[in-house]
Amino acid sequence: MAGEPHDARHGSADLVLEGGGVKGIALVGAAVALDDAGWRFERVAGSSAGAVVGAVMAAMRHAGEPMARADDIMRTLDYTLMQDRRPGLRWLQWWPRAADAWGILFHLGMHPGEYLTQWLRGVLGDLGVRTFGDLLLDPGATDLRQRYRLVVSTSDLSRQRVLRIPWDLPSYGVRPDDVDVATAVRASAGIPFMFEPVRLRGAHGESTLADGSLLETFPVAAFDRDDGAAPRWPTIGVRLSSPASERAPAVPVTGPISMLRSLIHTTVDSTQIRHVEDPRDAERTIFAKPRGVGWTDFDITPAQQQSLYDDGFAAAQRWIERRAGRPLA
Repeated sequence: MAGEPHDARHGSADLVLEGGGVKGIALVGAAVALDDAGWRFERVAGSSAGAVVGAVMAAMRHAGEPMARADDIMRTLDYTLMQDRRPGLRWLQWWPRAADAWGILFHLGMHPGEYLTQWLRGVLGDLGVRTFGDLLLDPGATDLRQRYRLVVSTSDLSRQRVLRIPWDLPSYGVRPDDVDVATAVRASAGIPFMFEPVRLRGAHGESTLADGSLLETFPVAAFDRDDGAAPRWPTIGVRLSSPASERAPAVPVTGPISMLRSLIHTTVDSTQIRHVEDPRDAERTIFAKPRGVGWTDFDITPAQQQSLYDDGFAAAQRWIERRAGRPLA
């Protein structure tokens, strides 16, 4: 029956995936382990790397593909091509610092991010998904949170707020069903200054959209009901960090680049502290903290990718074993 707790061995669930750059490979491992245990993901929410992985998983569910294929699909993403260049700047390839500065100065980002957009369009298109209208869970639902299989968090820098796509689009005068999924995910994955932000024209003018992790890197409460009624199924979250992150050692700020990096990390981490401290959120969260790889290590090797996947898979297995025989409300 709807609203009843589900056994940790099987059942429908909503999945929430944290952002974390290339570390997002660990999210795939965790999701495959959950699928192996019998969980089926009805809706997926994600930010940044979590949005990339979440979009692929939502499209796979739409297409009826086995979740075990998620790893094979995600391995086709060539991280070395993520740092693409605009055609007019290829003559500066011998001087990458100058190309980076040019991109930031004139485009607000070192890289256009076109490779990621086109990769997503290809993968999603092969699964029969182009717009959010292709990811309908309940077409008749008047509550947009119940209508779509996927929601991605972005940061609207122009209006200083979280923009959840497609849920918030009507307030922008934009029809959700018509919005390109790959573009929305690319907006959520737009690390500030590294990737050019995505522009959205709406009822309030032109909004500049950047990395969802700035304001909501782990939207674990996205699917929680606000009417006091029991949920149709539980939420399971996957984080790429540890519940003991508050004990992390201090990292010295040594210059302007270091200062900028620290500002971004501080913004991201400070918005998520309450999810670590809230016992209910911690109970429904898998903490998969892969080591040895940074957010932006786009030169990641196949061996490192496998290690990230294995870390996520093992973390989910440990969570499943701890919850054996216990309902997840």
